[in-house]
Amino acid sequence: MRYTPLTAATYREHRARFRQQMEKGGLAIFHSNDVMPTSADGHLPFKQATDILHLTGIDQEETVLLLFPDAVEAKDREILFVRETNEHIAIWEGAKFTQKEASDLSGIATVLWTSTYEATVKRLMPQAEILYLNSNEHLRQGNEVETREERMNKVLRERYPLHELKRSAPIMHRIRSLKTTEEVAQMRKAVAITGKAFQRVCSFIKPGVKEYEIEAEITHEFLRNGSRGHAYTPIIASGYSACVLHYITNDQVCQDGDVILMDFGCEYGGYASDLTRCLPVNGRFTDRQRAVYNSVLRVKNEATALLRPGTLLAEYHKEVGRIMESELIGLGLLDKTDVKNQDPEKPLYKKYFMHGTSHFLGLDVHDVGLWNEPIAEGMVFTVEPGIYIREEKLGIRLENDVLVTNGAPDDLFKEIPVEAEAVEELMNRKWVEA
Repeated sequence: MRYTPLTAATYREHRARFRQQMEKGGLAIFHSNDVMPTSADGHLPFKQATDILHLTGIDQEETVLLLFPDAVEAKDREILFVRETNEHIAIWEGAKFTQKEASDLSGIATVLWTSTYEATVKRLMPQAEILYLNSNEHLRQGNEVETREERMNKVLRERYPLHELKRSAPIMHRIRSLKTTEEVAQMRKAVAITGKAFQRVCSFIKPGVKEYEIEAEITHEFLRNGSRGHAYTPIIASGYSACVLHYITNDQVCQDGDVILMDFGCEYGGYASDLTRCLPVNGRFTDRQRAVYNSVLRVKNEATALLRPGTLLAEYHKEVGRIMESELIGLGLLDKTDVKNQDPEKPLYKKYFMHGTSHFLGLDVHDVGLWNEPIAEGMVFTVEPGIYIREEKLGIRLENDVLVTNGAPDDLFKEIPVEAEAVEELMNRKWVEA
C-alpha cells in the first residue's frame, strides 16, 4: 500500500459515532464507488466513496458496509462485504483484500464476499424497522452520473417499500466534520508533502516557464513522497488568469512582472490538503503587488484568529467581509462613503472578493459539515481570502488549513512561508532535493 492507513481502532471509533445516532431497529447500508469507464476498454483510476472509506478504511471497489446494532446475533451487527479474488482477477489486476486483511484493517469481525450481499440483506431485513440509506447531500454537488450507491438504493426502496427510510448523510456530515486524532495526523502528512512541493517550485518559477511545467514539478514531489497525487485539479494561474477563480487549463507562459497564483494540495491516505500561494514570476513584488498581497495576508491572519469553538460560520464570514472592506478602502479600491451607504445584501467588497473565506476540509477537499451549527473543536477549515483586480491583471489569494482547538487555532501550514519577504527569499534560494 502506498500510504499508511489509519488503525482499526480509529475505524471502530468512526462506526461507533455513527451507531450512537441511529434509532432503535435501524439498519444502515453504505456502498463503494464504481470503477468509472472512459472509452474503449479504458477506465478512470478508482476513487473510493469517502463515507465508506471513513467508516472502514477499505479502498476497493464493490465494497459494502452494513451496520445493524440491534441484530439478534452479534455477528450480524457489523458486516463488511468485499470483492472476492479469482485467478483471472489476480493475474490481470492483482489480488484484492482477503477476508482476514479486510477484517484486520477495518476492525470488523464479520467479513463476507460481496456476492453474498443480497442474500444477507434479505435474511436480516425482517429484523429491521428502519433502513438508513446514504446519498451525496453536499451543498455543491451536481452530479449527473448515477453512482453505485444511488443504483443500489433504488433496489432497496423497491424491494422493501414498507420499511421506514432515514437519511445517513446528516449523521455522516456531523461525524466526519469532527476529526479524530489519527485523521489530523494523516492530514498533517498531506500538509507536509504539499509544503515540500511549494518549496520545490519556488526556485523553479521564472519568466518563460509554462504553467503546466510548474504543475509537473508539484506532481513529481507529491508522487515521490507517497501521495497518489492531487486532492483536486490544481490551479496554476499567472497574470490575468489569477482572476479566474477556477482556472485549470494551466497552459500559459509566465511573464516577467506578473504574479502567479498557485492553488494546490496533495491527497495522502484519502485526506486532502489545500494550499494557495502567490509568487512574483521574476522573484520580486512591485510596490502595488506587495500592498495587495499584504492586505490579503492581514485578512487571512485575522480570519484565522476568528475560527473558535462556538462561532457560527455565517457570522464568521460576515466579520471577514468587514475586515476585507477596510483593506479594500486602504488600497483605494472602495470608497469609505460608498461602503457606509451600501446595500447590506449586496456588499461592495464582493466585486474584489467574491468567494467564501473558509470551507470544511477532510476526506474531500470541500468536505462535508453542518454549516448552520457552531464551529467545534476538532473541525478543520481552509482560510483563503483573496483580492482580484481584473483591470490590473492581478489576483492574490492566500490559503492555509486550520484545526479548531479549545485554545488558539492550529495553523497546519504554519511552517510554510507566507510573508512576502519570505517567499521572495525562497524564490532566490536553490532547491535541494531531500
